[in-house]
Amino acid sequence: ASHFQPISVRDYLDGERTAKHKHEYVNGVVYAMVGETNLHNRIATNATGALGGQLRGKPCQVFNSDTKIRIRQAQGTRFYYPDASVVCRLNASDETFQDSPVVVIEVVSESTRRADEHEKREAYLGIDSLCVYILAEQASAAAIVYRRLDSGFGRETYLGRDAVISLPEIACTLPLAELYEDVEFPEPVSDDETGEWL
Repeated sequence: ASHFQPISVRDYLDGERTAKHKHEYVNGVVYAMVGETNLHNRIATNATGALGGQLRGKPCQVFNSDTKIRIRQAQGTRFYYPDASVVCRLNASDETFQDSPVVVIEVVSESTRRADEHEKREAYLGIDSLCVYILAEQASAAAIVYRRLDSGFGRETYLGRDAVISLPEIACTLPLAELYEDVEFPEPVSDDETGEWL
């Protein structure tokens, strides 16, 4: 029988410095990340652009999907690459990850939905500094926001390009009109439009 040998955090971080593709790390196990679509990347870029402009000259900084978030838990350490994050207490500039995000944004696709809505959400919400976790839909102008309250996290829903996510935690707003700027959603294909090859 094969014996699983966990990878150390040090070996993972060393490997990521030279890896051609990004990998996430969960308690000694390394997972290759799949390449994202242009649609996904457009929404993620819009998020960093919308928040980056508002944070210019302020102590908090926005990071794109090249920045890992380290999550230390009782059962081990995780490293995730969120699509965007805002950090106010920064790690050293020579490190390749951040420990204290205030806002984390994930763009949800069908292939990432289960992880984004379950294991990643639980891990992110366990970070002491985290105030807001945003799940931005890829197929429509909609977002789910988990916001820290006195009694845990509350869940908010935002629908349509006129909706605006208020982020007083970082003195910003995130209008869905900006999050989904220049985004055209693919038309869903109904059964009667699929046709058949003869």
